[in-house]
Order: sequence, then C-alpha cells, then structure tokens
Amino acid sequence: MTLVPVTTESYPETNQHNCEHVQFIPGVVSNATSRGLLEFAISLGSIHGYVAVAVCLFGVLANSANIIVLTRKHMASSTNILLLWLAVADLLTMLEYLPFVIHFYIMAPGDPLRPPFSSQEFYWTCFLLFHASFSIVCHSVAIWLTIALAIFRYIYICKPTTGVFYCSQRRARGVVIIIIVLTIIICIPNCVINTYAVGYDVVQEVNSTSWSFTDTSTVVPSKISNSDNVYYYPTLRQSSKADEVLIQINNWIHAILIKLIPCFLLTVLTLLLIHAVHKAYRKRLKLKSQGRKAELDKTGEHNRLTAMLLAIVVLFTLTELPQGILTLINIFVDCFYHVVYSKLGDLLDLMALINNAVNFVLYCTMSTQFRATFAAIFCPRPTAQSKWMKLRLVKSRNLESSYAEATEFSKTTRVDNFGCMSRSGDLTDTEALSKAVSSTDEQLDSNDQPETVVMLADECNGIAGSHTSNNLSYL
Repeated sequence: MTLVPVTTESYPETNQHNCEHVQFIPGVVSNATSRGLLEFAISLGSIHGYVAVAVCLFGVLANSANIIVLTRKHMASSTNILLLWLAVADLLTMLEYLPFVIHFYIMAPGDPLRPPFSSQEFYWTCFLLFHASFSIVCHSVAIWLTIALAIFRYIYICKPTTGVFYCSQRRARGVVIIIIVLTIIICIPNCVINTYAVGYDVVQEVNSTSWSFTDTSTVVPSKISNSDNVYYYPTLRQSSKADEVLIQINNWIHAILIKLIPCFLLTVLTLLLIHAVHKAYRKRLKLKSQGRKAELDKTGEHNRLTAMLLAIVVLFTLTELPQGILTLINIFVDCFYHVVYSKLGDLLDLMALINNAVNFVLYCTMSTQFRATFAAIFCPRPTAQSKWMKLRLVKSRNLESSYAEATEFSKTTRVDNFGCMSRSGDLTDTEALSKAVSSTDEQLDSNDQPETVVMLADECNGIAGSHTSNNLSYL
C-alpha cells in the first residue's frame, strides 16, 4: 500500500498485487501518459519535502494566530466558532505532517528497491500507521466544518430573521461535536485495516539487493535476527476473507462520505453562495442609487463576510473535487490507483496543505474585525505617556445616527463604556483594547439591529493613535 500523506488516500484494488507490474490501462491511460505521470511524480518528489515543510511552517504560525484571535471574547459568534475549529483541524494536520515529511522525504527518503515508506526503525513505522488514520480524521473534520460553514451562511442569507435562531452559537458548538464524533467513527475501519509487515534484504551473488517480506502475524520485531537487514513497511491487513470485506467497506466509506458527498455538497453550496453574492450586489447597487447610506453600509459588511466564506468554500472545492473525481474512477477502473492515483499523491498533498494555510490571508484581507483584533494583539502601537485622551463614539443604526462624545478624561479616570483606563492604570495595552471592544460588543448584542462602531482614540492607556473601525456584530 502506498500511503498518501495528509488525505492519506488508500483505495487499493481487491487484486492490488496483480497491479504491481501494470504500466498502463488500455482505453483509459496510455503507456505514454503513464510514463509521463511517473516522470512527474519523480520530479515533484525530489522537491516535495522542502516545499511541504515551508508550507507547513507558515500554516502552523497562521493557524495559531487564527486560534488566538478567534478565541477573543468579543469575537464570539456562530461563524467564528466553526472557523476556530477549522483552524484547529488544519493546525493539527500540519503539526502531525511535519515530522512525517521531514523524515520520509528529507532525512530518509527510502531505498527504491524497498517498499514505499519502509524504515529500519520500528517506531517510525508505528508513527506512519498513526499518520494514516490521524491525518484522515483531521482532514475530514475540516471538510465537513467547511460544509457546515457554507450551510450556516446560506441559511442566514435566505432567512435573515430566523437565521439567527437556527445558526446560534449553541447550535454551532453542537455541529462541531457531531462532526468530530462521527468522523472518528467512520474512520475506525481505516485504522483497523492498516498494519505493518517485516522485510529483510537478501544479498545475492551479483551484489544486488532484493527484498522479501514475512507476515507480521508470525514475526515479532524483537525476535528477528540480523536486524541490520530488517525493515518495516506499512501494508493492509489481508489475512482473511473478513479483512478483504473490511477493506471494501473502508473504500466505499472513504469514497462516499469523505470524497464524493462532500465534493457534491461543496459544489452545490458554492453555486448557491455565488448566486447569493450576485443578488446582494444588485441590492447594494439599488441602495446606492437611492442614497440609503446606512443600509448600504450594513449590506456591505454582510457581503464582505459572505464573500470571505465563499472564498474558503471555493478553495476547498478546488482541492477536493479532483480527488473526488479520481476516487470515483478508482472504484470502477481496475489498477487505476496504482497507475494514476498514487503518482499524483504528492501534488494532491501540496494542494491540501496550501488550502489549510491560506485561510489566515483571507481573514486578514476580508474581515475588518479580524484584522483589527490581530493588530491589537500582535502589533501594538508604541506606548506614549500622556494624561489626556479623546474618545468619540459614533453609532450608526438604520437611517438615523446619534453621536456621543467624551473628551478630556484624566488618566486616573475610568472610562466605563470601554474600560480603556483603570483607576490605577494597571491594565496593559492589549487588555485595555480587548476590554474596550468586548464591552462595545456586549452593548451591540443587546440590540436586534447591527450597529457600526467607530472608535477614534489619540491614546487609550498609552496606545498612541490607535484606530479601530469594525462592525462588531459580524466576523
């Protein structure tokens, strides 16, 4: 069995041993195409390890930042709960993938005369078996969270009045729990069928090396002699008829529940969200022509959030749809996995890794609140000691506006609305700004209509020239 990292697609045919020497599939894959795929796989494999490490390092940092920002109190919403756990799934995928790619692609790329991913260290084989199941769980959780995210947003767009009830934070947490539990359950067969085998090198008279293996059911690693020639490699458990049935069940589970249905749902939801964005754009143009600025600002924030979630769904669709199509072909075409799918494994892995890493870029470019919160946490302004602060709160609601100004406050005076300063001045810059945004969010939550809050502050407990402009009711 060839383990494909990250997605760990293991769809071996029932007669997989008969496919080891098949070079092409008449009527499906020509001999020239097969040779081209092999050359492509070798070329990409030579750089895959280094590219994957770079993407993973960026993804680990980016998803860590996502988690830190999305766990702030004022960022709590049903959408952000789903995005938070999506970031957790992506982070775990990349953290687990790093040691795999460093060892098997960079440090010990393997002997071409041995089975793929073979190792003389037994603990690396154990890690590989863990990787084969854990990566599928994390990747599948991320896929279904993305689907839930798209469904939540579409309900909110189509049913703006009842959408708040159906897409509450409590329901979002329940959806997360259900997705994680069900994903673990459907991945149990994959964990059961994966095992390892023991092989040993045989030095022949022509000074060449060949390999053979002994089934693990009769061999214990600690009892094997001449361990310098012994290695371990992953394979499938095929010692009985029940094992073969379980392999087929696992294949269909992965094909239907992890690839085909998610790809279908992502495609449909992408089209529905594109239609919703187009409809909202026409409504925005109508409001603009009528000069209704307050409603125009409100719909503009809705549209930006919808566009950001649409971008996330589209990226997942572009990543998963090719794998879904290949999986469907693999079910009905013998030896397709060996001739085609396995040679595209590294490419599919890189696509999945990049998809896991780019959400941070989308958040920063398309969400004002995320960008402002990130800046407050990781990029605080230089402090400057001053006794005075000017604060103006502008609250815009529907077509009417009301203004409240607070000026000339001493540093020893508490500003109750935002909590930027305490009597003893004991709040740090980040804590002060976080409390300010959180307090404002609580005020906004008490109203049914979303409000736009603009805070212009020369200093907030020493933060010079801080500027925040958010719609705090949304992401």
